[in-house]
Amino acid sequence: MGAANNGSILCVDGLMLPCWQPLDGVTFIDRAGRGLVYFLTLAYLFIGVSIISDRFMAAIEVITSQEKELSVRKPNGDTQIVVVRMWNETVANLTLMALGSSAPEILLSVIEIYAKNFEAGDLGPGTIVGSAAYNLLVIIAICVSVIPNGEVRKIKHLGVFFVTATWSVFAYIWLYLILCVFSPEIIEIWEGLLTFSFFPLTVLTAYAADRKIHKYMTKDYRMNRRGVIVQAEGENLELGNTELLALDDVNEDIKQEYITTLKDLRQQNPHADLGVLEKMAHEMLLNRGPKSRAFYRIQATRKLMGSGDLLRRISERAQSDLSEVKAELQRESGAAEYNQTACRVFFEPSKYTVLESCGRFEVRIVRVGNTDCPLTVEYTTEDGTAQAGSDYVKAKGSLQFGPGEKEKRIRLEVIDDDVFEPDEHFYIRLSSSQPTDSLGSPVLATVIILDDDHGGLFKFEAQNHELVESVGQYELKVVRCSGARGKVIIPYWTEDGTAKQGKEYEKQEGQLVFENNESEKSILLKIIEEDSYEKDVLFYVQLGEPQMTGDELANLAEEAAKKNPEDRTEREKIAILGKPRLGDITRAQIRIKESKEFKNTVDKLVQRANASLLIGTSSWKEQFMEALTVSSSDDALDDKDPSGLDYALHFLTIFWKILFAFVPPTDIFRGYLCFVVSIFCIGLVTAVIGDAASHFGATLGIKDAVTAIVFVALGTSIPDTFASKVAAIQDKHADASVGNVTGSNAVNVFLGIGVAWSIAAIYHHVNGNVFHVDPGNLAFSVTIFCTEAALVIIVLVLRRSKYIGGELGGPTYIKYFTSAVFFSLWIVYLIMSSLEVYGVIHGF
Repeated sequence: MGAANNGSILCVDGLMLPCWQPLDGVTFIDRAGRGLVYFLTLAYLFIGVSIISDRFMAAIEVITSQEKELSVRKPNGDTQIVVVRMWNETVANLTLMALGSSAPEILLSVIEIYAKNFEAGDLGPGTIVGSAAYNLLVIIAICVSVIPNGEVRKIKHLGVFFVTATWSVFAYIWLYLILCVFSPEIIEIWEGLLTFSFFPLTVLTAYAADRKIHKYMTKDYRMNRRGVIVQAEGENLELGNTELLALDDVNEDIKQEYITTLKDLRQQNPHADLGVLEKMAHEMLLNRGPKSRAFYRIQATRKLMGSGDLLRRISERAQSDLSEVKAELQRESGAAEYNQTACRVFFEPSKYTVLESCGRFEVRIVRVGNTDCPLTVEYTTEDGTAQAGSDYVKAKGSLQFGPGEKEKRIRLEVIDDDVFEPDEHFYIRLSSSQPTDSLGSPVLATVIILDDDHGGLFKFEAQNHELVESVGQYELKVVRCSGARGKVIIPYWTEDGTAKQGKEYEKQEGQLVFENNESEKSILLKIIEEDSYEKDVLFYVQLGEPQMTGDELANLAEEAAKKNPEDRTEREKIAILGKPRLGDITRAQIRIKESKEFKNTVDKLVQRANASLLIGTSSWKEQFMEALTVSSSDDALDDKDPSGLDYALHFLTIFWKILFAFVPPTDIFRGYLCFVVSIFCIGLVTAVIGDAASHFGATLGIKDAVTAIVFVALGTSIPDTFASKVAAIQDKHADASVGNVTGSNAVNVFLGIGVAWSIAAIYHHVNGNVFHVDPGNLAFSVTIFCTEAALVIIVLVLRRSKYIGGELGGPTYIKYFTSAVFFSLWIVYLIMSSLEVYGVIHGF
């Protein structure tokens, strides 16, 4: 449409918006004023469609993030429950995610066909091609240059990128073929339907590249960066040894970032509470972890509209996640809640070791909880290997705790004799408390009586010891039993197993000195914390032969040992029998494992590192509160008051925020209801955009083809620009910022033009006509775009060389030169396409 020289405006009423009357005798000032109003209206409509598109993207994120549990069979027959993503990432990006980010362009093309009585228009197809050019040339140019100096970003899934890049170029070549070669100026039904059918083919081939079907035909799972197996087939999976090994490798890689972060935080904050550090680590995990295309799109729109930085939710999520995980682990372990008001009485400690010659000793009983009331508890001794009357004096009685009294002691007596005998023990038990139910654990104490007529047997208290790597230091007990006479030296040393000294533990070698009547010593082991997610390594501690020193009996035994047995006197024989010896456990096995609670916490927190939980909503109340609340758009996670610009943007967009707060929350029907309502709202706003853009061009004498590639394509792509910029900086790879552009461009053609032209071709065929499309403007624009797209893809591939190292970033002068070239190509595309529209240069 254009303006006539006599002051008339050639405008036709739109589907939703009528023309601004009058159309004749319009002055230049009036025309400029109307143009400004239409331009501001378009800008405001672009804001509205961005906000409802984000509701649409949130629904898509929730839908594609749904998970389920599957039972996995290992080669040994054991089963393991794994969490499975129901949507493959590549399929989600090329279907729902692409539809979400490009819904306005796609719907504009379909709605324009209907509004023009199923005749071809320039606005819809022009917007799709113009948007593709902007996405490929401008967005990638920005992404290349915003990477911090000295850093690069590389596409991780290169196979998927090549597939989608090929389809994106082919899509526009195909447009040229159906416009100018197969049936010039006529779109037949088969051409429209085949164009649409390329959409599922694009998805299938990208999925095949992602799963590497050509190489791993039997492999039926893959695990993403969040630690979730995606697109597994069936309810029961069988994993072979190779798959299990790969699964373990991926698991380690997934958790390592969290664990390393926690370790760094421990070093930086040595006195901080572990719970606080875990919250900080989870917050950083959510902040730095991989985000979906929907997340970056919604984050960009929120910051532009004065709704605050989406990352500010992370601190709240980290705290709530950690609290829920701790509560869940407590429930799983069956830990009962401790009743702080109850009164409990028990032995502290529950094990006593005494010498046969000690005579009397005391046993300690403590009371905790409510100590305001009096308490009575009975006690009695019970025989073990020690017998009352010959080894100890039997005791029985009751203890009276007065108000506020927290501790009582029982005095027991051991009977000494001159008979050489092994260690013996007896028990003392608490019973019959008043008030009742006041007995705590332990109610039974063990008393071990050591014979003091022998040097003793030396051994470890237990053979197997299991430690968590975070223990730091561990006291390994060496006990002296069956005697405690004399001063004895016990050498010891550590030996490597699967655990290596200097890596998992510090080497220890030395001597323990047991003084006369001393029955217990400890070897201090130092465990090195690696923060490995799954650890199970061993090392050993060995005891050497005991040596008695400084004792007359020891000297006598040493001399007697040099004589023949038949030549020894009775006293020498007793001296030899009383020599210190090693017991049955002289080699302790130390197993170092990760903390079970820590491992379970990591597992559950990693599962919760899901952006859908950040961008989804659970109620209308939450949506209206967000719509009415002004938040700071500053990147800092600490509380900060909104700026004046934040307030201005909030009040500018509050109409759209409140209007679209009526859209159902994503938690209802798992996001599907929000999906349907959102796409309906996008269609309504897009219909108004189409009318306003057409009226804007007619008022200022700008043809629809130029309006589409310059104004509409730019307006619908602004949120994607900021989203890709943030993704380029924050993501470790270039897939989220660059890889998605090519797939989206292909999907735009196959859905936007394929659906619209198929409907129009079928409609005209039913009515006995043919669907005419003027190939001139569109074919010329497509040709320029295809040429430049091929050049961009070649440059991106060349940038993967060792000299640069990735598609984005690199040496400063190269990255800015690349961006300048890409941006210049977009300017050339706009100028050449516009000149062809106005007949300055000849197209097709």
